[in-house]
Amino acid sequence: MLNKIILTIKVIMKWLPRVIKLTYFTRSSKPKHVIFCMTDHYEPGSGNVTDEVARARVDQLLTEYPKLADKHKDSAGNKPTRSWFIPPHYHKNNYLRDVVSLCDKGYGEIELHLHHGKHQPDTSENLTETLQLCIKEYSEFGIFGSEKGLKKYGFIHGDWALDNSRCNKFCGVNDEISILKNTGCYADYTFPAPNEASPSQINTIFYATDDPGKPKSHNAGKLVEKNKAPSGDLMIVQGPLYPYFKNKKPWSVRVSGDEINGQSVVTKKRIDACVKTGISIKGKEDWIIVKMHTHGATDSKGVLGQEMDDIFTHLETKYNDGEEYVLHYATARELYNIIKAVEAGEECSNPEEYRDYKITAPSYNTNYQKSEASSRLKELVARTYRG
Repeated sequence: MLNKIILTIKVIMKWLPRVIKLTYFTRSSKPKHVIFCMTDHYEPGSGNVTDEVARARVDQLLTEYPKLADKHKDSAGNKPTRSWFIPPHYHKNNYLRDVVSLCDKGYGEIELHLHHGKHQPDTSENLTETLQLCIKEYSEFGIFGSEKGLKKYGFIHGDWALDNSRCNKFCGVNDEISILKNTGCYADYTFPAPNEASPSQINTIFYATDDPGKPKSHNAGKLVEKNKAPSGDLMIVQGPLYPYFKNKKPWSVRVSGDEINGQSVVTKKRIDACVKTGISIKGKEDWIIVKMHTHGATDSKGVLGQEMDDIFTHLETKYNDGEEYVLHYATARELYNIIKAVEAGEECSNPEEYRDYKITAPSYNTNYQKSEASSRLKELVARTYRG
């Protein structure tokens, strides 16, 4: 209880001055562009369920997400997309292939999620080989875009433990950020987290610089800034962390992050708070980034049902009038490209022009039929994680 109170106070102390500054002391042009990115820690077998239950979860996604997305569109007519971050231990039973079929129809993109270091700490060597083999085997489905001919991937760390930030649990690799950079990771989308792994530098997009001898090198870093060269090893793209009131009583204040889980309903007021938090590239505060996350296989009640439908409707009603706001739905890769265009000093009057700015769109191969990961990839993962 005390930890929650301390967290709430810390968030309020950082959030309130930021919002006051953005609202009253920062000049920005109108309309403001709201870029909404939905990331999904997609784990069909989560909870040690049977293969039959896991298969039903995947089938539900294949059936229900198109129905949901086809009802909505942003300012340019793009339907809502999702970025499914899928771990290699769920590259089995054709789950990966089936989500590829959804991506091939334009409903989103696949990126990399990895759980490791749970049953024993991982090593730099094992992690490097695991990531390299993931890229090779996922790429056979056409997964991941490319930059200058090299495959690039977005990343979410399992159990939130990026760069060994949970006291040698769920990771074990202090030079993880360098390894991610060297294997082609373009950005991390793990945070905010519900534990000590979260950066102290909240509600920002910044570059983490790795200290290979120490954990949690992503605790803080140089902000991504308009017309300024990158400074660091890995871009950290965070979702909003903000205070809200459950009711009108002062003691009902809570801290919420970017999660949509079907339990604590993300209301219109909470979406408004996400926008008001104003995550942006420094110097381009009129482009507001709202990165959200879910565990979509288990949180389907929220993200495949009425709650997500209501969120899209509210975004399209309040943040897409063309005068005050313009709405854009983007995948993790597209969001990264848009950020990089601002950073590079492009004209940037419309985010739509920069969806493929650095990293090309994936070209999915729906004819590839491999149903599961190779025995070598399974072995590498199982050395430190048996999910």
